[in-house]
Amino acid sequence: MTTIVLVGTLDTKGAEYGYLRERVRQLGAQTILIDVGTGGPPTIPADITAAEVAAAAGQRLEDLAERGQAVTAMGLGAVAICGRLLDERRLDGVIALGGSGGTYIATRVMRALPAGLPKVMVSTMTSGDIGPYVGGSDISMTYSIVDIAGLNPILARIIANAAASVVAAARVRMPAQPARPTVAASMFGVTTPCVSRARARLRALLRRARVPRQRHRRALAGGYGSERVAGRGPRPDHDRACR
Repeated sequence: MTTIVLVGTLDTKGAEYGYLRERVRQLGAQTILIDVGTGGPPTIPADITAAEVAAAAGQRLEDLAERGQAVTAMGLGAVAICGRLLDERRLDGVIALGGSGGTYIATRVMRALPAGLPKVMVSTMTSGDIGPYVGGSDISMTYSIVDIAGLNPILARIIANAAASVVAAARVRMPAQPARPTVAASMFGVTTPCVSRARARLRALLRRARVPRQRHRRALAGGYGSERVAGRGPRPDHDRACR
């Protein structure tokens, strides 16, 4: 059965996560709820407790009193736990709700997951610069419009939409593809003529070899996404090509 992992701060957003979990289950998926809250006891039970998340980061929950230290540790712990769930084939998609702290923790988890695995983040931060949260990953960011501080008709519909999107995406099964080398070219304005000439020279070779071609225009972090898919990860000197 499709399993959706929910990553949230249950000390402050228990009601919202309870509603999200119910919507996911109504759509026929099972859930694993991970608590990453450190501000007090959870308002609803979690499948994986905050203490377990802290322990996965080598910390004790009671020692995480400072906010910066807490969000860093809980992010690290949640990454480790979700990596384990993925290895155990118990993670088909991940979804989260949050403000600044919750968004930081949840998107850190999402950025660590493979490209193509569904990731949906409902956040109050989406109306601003989301580059640091998304990075080079394929996170789907949804603006909550209202604060995530209690259910109301607007937030309930947005959460329901987000639940439907992550469950539907998690159920998509792509046909198996044979292992083939891939040529990827990242371009950004001044490098486009170079990429176009190289592509023209390679076209005949690629057609004969039946190698899939990918072109990616580097808009903000887009080029880093191509490198991540290629297995390289972000490089700070990426724009060296422009020079």
